[in-house]
Amino acid sequence: MRLYVLPALLLLLLAGCASGPTFDTTGVDRSVTPRAAVAEFDTQRGKSVLWGGVILDIHNLADSTRLEVLGYPLDSSNRPQRDADPLGRFVIERSGFLEPASYSQGRLVTVVGKVAETESGKVGGSDYTYPVIEARRLHLWDKSSGRSGRSNVHFGIGVGIGL
Repeated sequence: MRLYVLPALLLLLLAGCASGPTFDTTGVDRSVTPRAAVAEFDTQRGKSVLWGGVILDIHNLADSTRLEVLGYPLDSSNRPQRDADPLGRFVIERSGFLEPASYSQGRLVTVVGKVAETESGKVGGSDYTYPVIEARRLHLWDKSSGRSGRSNVHFGIGVGIGL
């Protein structure tokens, strides 16, 4: 019986180290960025993309929610890398209601969806054209998982002191 305890504990440990959600990336074109979607809209329209970034604003409408996002490159877990250069702004449109307290400014989000359209807006006093993504899958990253996207699990020998 004790032979089964060690493998079970190892499986639990590995499950606890899982890097994040899985995304169905079938048909996703990873070469399309928010800026490219605007610059080449005629060829990018309808393409499936996997983008992520920092939520800048949220607007709940009658039957959908729109998130304005500043896009960043994604790491191997598809988590936005805030320490990289931004890729441009985009709008996520999702049917239904999203809670503004949860999807608040500064939170990280990743989306799989289709490039649906572009829309004009303003960033400060400047005109800006946003690509609009119809969300198929939306993931809000946990606040406590840190900004770097690195694992919070560490192995070593010694004493650690946190201040």
